[in-house]
Amino acid sequence: MDDELRKEQATSFGNAVDEYERARPTYPQDAVDWLIPAGTRSVLDLGAGTGKFTRSLVARGLEVTAVEPDDEMRAALADALPSVQTLKGTAENIPVPDASVDVITAAQAWHWVDENLALPEAARVLKPGGSLALVWNIRNESVPWVKRLGEIMGDSAAEVAMQQSITIGAPFGPTETFEVGWTRMTNLDELLALVASRSYIITAGDKKRAEVFDGVRELISSDPAVAGRHEFELPYRTFCFRARLLESRIQ
Repeated sequence: MDDELRKEQATSFGNAVDEYERARPTYPQDAVDWLIPAGTRSVLDLGAGTGKFTRSLVARGLEVTAVEPDDEMRAALADALPSVQTLKGTAENIPVPDASVDVITAAQAWHWVDENLALPEAARVLKPGGSLALVWNIRNESVPWVKRLGEIMGDSAAEVAMQQSITIGAPFGPTETFEVGWTRMTNLDELLALVASRSYIITAGDKKRAEVFDGVRELISSDPAVAGRHEFELPYRTFCFRARLLESRIQ
């Protein structure tokens, strides 16, 4: 993906806030438990969007700061979670003081960042011994009808990232990994909204968008696994990564 297209897609989500909030999945509790170490008090959620992962942090009674660059997404988050400090910023320019949080999370977001800038910035913000925690929800395409869905939709930037090795680099220690499978109930309308919330669909031309939506409708009406059902299970795999900040961190 060239830099201009990448930038266009990365900044497109404000054009589909309603679809994003309605159709994007939350995160399984097992993943949240693994990502947030015992004793954590303060968390900064990077690229927080409308607050899909932020909600899980709030539910744990943590002190949460959400950082989101898009004005529309950030406004939706602030409306949904008024108790959360919500700031405009990016992973490359985090608007909080040095050594101020125990954990930084990035849910469905780290594949958009410039790691050369984001890693030292995360190190600046974390307290000694703090950790960086990354998580992605990815559809489980080992299920045949979901594989067909993926062929119709095409790969997102997140799915491309998951096809590569995810390693959190210096000044962090070894990258630990965890994976959990789960399902959520959905229906055709929500599935179409999920498709509409994807950056490469938001930025596609009308013809391409229509082709994808028509393909999804045809799949759901014809595949024996889901045809004729008002609701059906959409399986996911949630991929988690974490690494602790080394004591001899980069300044």
